[in-house]
Amino acid sequence: MGQHLLDIIQRRQLHALFQPIVHMQSGEIIAYEGLVRGPSDSPLHSPLNLFRVARANHLAREVEYLCRRIVLERFAELKLPGKLFLNVSPESLVRQPDGVQGETLGYIHEFGINPANVIIELTENQPTYDYELMREAVLHYRNMGFQIAIDDLGEGFSSLRLWSELRPEFVKIDMHFIQGIDHDPVKLQFVRSIQEIADKSNTLVIAEGIEKAAELLLLRDLGVAYGQGYHLGRPHAVPAKALPAEVVKVLGRNGVAVYPQRAAERNAVSIRKLLHEVATVPPSMNNNEVYEIFMADPKLLIIPVVDAGQPLGLVSRFDMIDHFARPYQRELYGKKPCTLFMDPKPIIAEADTSLQDLSRRMAESDAHHLFNGFIITEGGRYIGMGTGHDLMREITQMQITAARYANPLTQLPGNVPINEHIDRLLESATRFWVCYVDLDHFKPFNDVYGYRRGDDVIQLTGNILAKHGDHGRDFVGHIGGDDFVILFQSEDWEQRCQAILDDFATAIVDFYSYEDRERGGYISEDRQGKKVFYSLMSLSAGVLRVEPHQFYSHHQIAARAADAKKQAKKIHGNSLFLDRRMQSTEPSPIVNA
Repeated sequence: MGQHLLDIIQRRQLHALFQPIVHMQSGEIIAYEGLVRGPSDSPLHSPLNLFRVARANHLAREVEYLCRRIVLERFAELKLPGKLFLNVSPESLVRQPDGVQGETLGYIHEFGINPANVIIELTENQPTYDYELMREAVLHYRNMGFQIAIDDLGEGFSSLRLWSELRPEFVKIDMHFIQGIDHDPVKLQFVRSIQEIADKSNTLVIAEGIEKAAELLLLRDLGVAYGQGYHLGRPHAVPAKALPAEVVKVLGRNGVAVYPQRAAERNAVSIRKLLHEVATVPPSMNNNEVYEIFMADPKLLIIPVVDAGQPLGLVSRFDMIDHFARPYQRELYGKKPCTLFMDPKPIIAEADTSLQDLSRRMAESDAHHLFNGFIITEGGRYIGMGTGHDLMREITQMQITAARYANPLTQLPGNVPINEHIDRLLESATRFWVCYVDLDHFKPFNDVYGYRRGDDVIQLTGNILAKHGDHGRDFVGHIGGDDFVILFQSEDWEQRCQAILDDFATAIVDFYSYEDRERGGYISEDRQGKKVFYSLMSLSAGVLRVEPHQFYSHHQIAARAADAKKQAKKIHGNSLFLDRRMQSTEPSPIVNA
């Protein structure tokens, strides 16, 4: 392979490809990344194989200089607009005593390229440790008129350190964090954080590996300056000088992307958070001694009994006092081991146990465990205690927080992300429609058929709403209970709403008994205890059309959307009501479904 590589170098059997880099707001191609491939029929066609063999044969610098020359020469021949991103490895960037000074600049002058139009893109294949030397090398290239970019941020050995040390003009985010970002809230947060750092450090971000329109629009909304990927243009020997018309149309579309939402957290927080250090006693300690410990500390309620790190049980303050309050108990048992009065079967859990798992164990155990608390171990050895009160407080807070961000029943976004999305829509000054959806006769159904059946109906409703929204444009949220909202950017929102009502009307009958389906409803008591006939459940959808600059906060929109829903609920059966106030003098039309 070494001889084959030498033959490729001598015969200059490398060819250049160029992939466009696009301005995310305008859709203009502002630059191209120069890429190199070996002979098409050679095992060294791939640049990874080419440079692996080059390093193994001590030819890496020769290959890299040849790649630079071929890319620069071809870029000049094609007269491509904008800038050229030229791949350079950090190790070759550092000037070596036997290196050819200014060779890259010489190529540029030879081919008539302005150095200001060349960006040195540092592509990391090996760890970089000598940052002082790197800073000197970058300064050397900047003095010649070049700008600097760091490739594959988040993937390389030390790209974040390089960013901090070199302060490049551009950073490229590795494609791993870009592909699927419209479905992955963790990737979204990573890119958002990188963009925030870039804003503060005066660096421009380039997102690599964009393969879908949904990824493109989401990255545009995050404020990422430039994009690169197959959706925008593949590497080509003679690349296009403008984007495909369909991509330009997508970038020119008003509105905002729908951010992926984090589902309700499960098993995320461990009981280590509840750990209290509580002094233990050995099993040999007698009851009189344990009693004195309790008497010396009025706030002490539980004492763990531990032998050589192994938890054996718990002694309760109130059990101890109750025993000693009885006649002759202290005289009979005071000098006996404390294991006599201890609970030998306490709840014991490892420190990495989730709060939810321990809560379930507590609920399935005897009531006294909630009062006594639980022993926390690590590798089976005692490290402390947790209280039932602390556990219930944390579980309650987690449920409240989860419901605000993601409804635990439907996994749809809750009130906080709903309001955040409305605010983004308002800031974008785009037209959208707020559809407030509510179930009719849900409470009496719950009373007759039970809450589990009611939960099934709530999940059914959430699934139907999500099914008929455009994933990239329409935001479906669960306000709570049987209230939902869809924030439509789709112009065909009315057809989507009609499809929702039709699907619900078809699916809901399966939740009733044969007799109730036959008579079209069922008997239940109202709030005054009177027997009332209720029709089968239906959906009421109140829609508010929002024009640019018509509203200024999600609070205003929530109030108006609630009014629209109330109007929809006045109509029997599945119904759709559009609030036209402030948009025309015509009366608000009501559509029965």
